[in-house]
Amino acid sequence: MDSDQDYFTSYEDLEIHRLMLEDYSRTETYRKAIHEHKECFKNKIVMDVGCGTGILSVFCAQAGAKKVYAVEASNIANIAKDVVKENNFEEVIEVIQNEVENVVLPNNEKVDIIVSEWMGFYLLHEGMLDSVLVARDKFLKEDGQMFPESAAIYVAPCSVPSLYHKWDSFHGVSMFTFAKLLRMDKSKKPEIMQIQPEDLLGTEILLACINLKDVQISELDSLEIQHVVGVNKAGKYQGLCLWFDCTFPVFSENCKPVVLSTSPHSPQTHWKQTVILFPEEREVEESEPLAFKLSMSRDIINNRRYNLQVELLDPETIDHPIPCSCDMSKCILIKMLMLQHAGQTGDEKSTTEEILEDEVIDDS
Repeated sequence: MDSDQDYFTSYEDLEIHRLMLEDYSRTETYRKAIHEHKECFKNKIVMDVGCGTGILSVFCAQAGAKKVYAVEASNIANIAKDVVKENNFEEVIEVIQNEVENVVLPNNEKVDIIVSEWMGFYLLHEGMLDSVLVARDKFLKEDGQMFPESAAIYVAPCSVPSLYHKWDSFHGVSMFTFAKLLRMDKSKKPEIMQIQPEDLLGTEILLACINLKDVQISELDSLEIQHVVGVNKAGKYQGLCLWFDCTFPVFSENCKPVVLSTSPHSPQTHWKQTVILFPEEREVEESEPLAFKLSMSRDIINNRRYNLQVELLDPETIDHPIPCSCDMSKCILIKMLMLQHAGQTGDEKSTTEEILEDEVIDDS
């Protein structure tokens, strides 16, 4: 089987769909985003890319959509057809069993809205976003809407006590040697797990922000960030934690943005978080600078997967963000100057550029 065929066949496993459907945050956030904007869906033409069991298509029909094209490449499309019939929406929802890249709509029809739950682990795993963007370019009207409309990937340093600390005294026996080998083994590939908020060692950093209305597939081939973050509490630096948020369109000033978040601070989802584990841990102190470069690149052989690579850097040798939360002398000085400047002007939003024009910071 090729990678695409393997991918679509895997989605014929009912257990996968049960897991997604029972993910309350996932399913309820989509329902809320659609039903709270019924004025956007009323009498509109919608395409649901990768409709699975068809629940999002039904949400759209319930919200008043005139027509919903529910596109599903796997044989789960047969279940979607039954779900549509069960909910009496056969006149509204048309299930199309095909890859969206091969779909042709009657009279080259364009759609008003594209709905899709395309997200994989660390957002981009599975590469389904590519198909959504193909659908956007082929079928979405110029003033059409994407649900969700944007997505962001975040990264933060973390501890992972649930994996390692229990081996310090396991039934009264020290298993440090085993834990070290386990850590080496698990550092070979990302771990999907739930991280507790208290195990984050620093403020999250934005790795990427994706606007689904205009991002190009080629822009997703490689993402990279180099950053320094100050530790917010002492602990064991054991890895980097990645998660994502997706934001849905807002059509009224009275409505708040609907956000599906997979953050450790949010209710747990089936995506959990993705953790890149280090082969060696180290103790870190509060305000200590941690520097790293994180690269995410599409796999050459299987373009539905990404290779994640972390390089730990020397915080003395790279640029720090301004302001920076670490305890290096130059960063402390910049923060003091910013506070002093804000106090003098009474403007807390005064720019860093204004401060640095007046002061020379010695990096030595």
